[in-house]
Order: sequence, then structure tokens, then C-alpha cells
Amino acid sequence: MSFAVAFFVPLVVFLSIVAPLWIIFHYITKWKTMKKQDLGNGMVAVPKEELLKMRNVARKLADRVTTLEKVLEQD
Repeated sequence: MSFAVAFFVPLVVFLSIVAPLWIIFHYITKWKTMKKQDLGNGMVAVPKEELLKMRNVARKLADRVTTLEKVLEQD
């Protein structure tokens, strides 16, 4: 048996049987954890403090954009 056959057969078995099962079970566990945390319908698992920080950063960036627009309009 050559090296190519000894390498090719386990690779085909892995890619045709093991890899799909691995992917399926991975996503099943992800779905179960999302279900446990009630993260369906577009909700995300982010703490409220982080959301508040992101909102403040977004407001600051919006203020910067409006300031830049004003400066560019004057030129």
C-alpha cells in the first residue's frame, strides 16, 4: 500500500463521516446554549453595562460626524 492510499483513505473517511457529524453536533450545542439563555429572535448575550458604553460611544461618534460636516460645509 502506497503512502498516498494510506493517507487518502482516512482523509476521505474523516471528511465524509466525522467532519459533518462534528459540525452538526457543534451547532446543536450552540443552539441549546442559546435556547438556555433565551437568546432567540435577534437578542444577544451582552451585559447591559457594555450596551450603555457602546451607546455612549455611538453618540460621541455621531457628534463628531456632525461637527466634521459643519466644518466641511464652511470650507
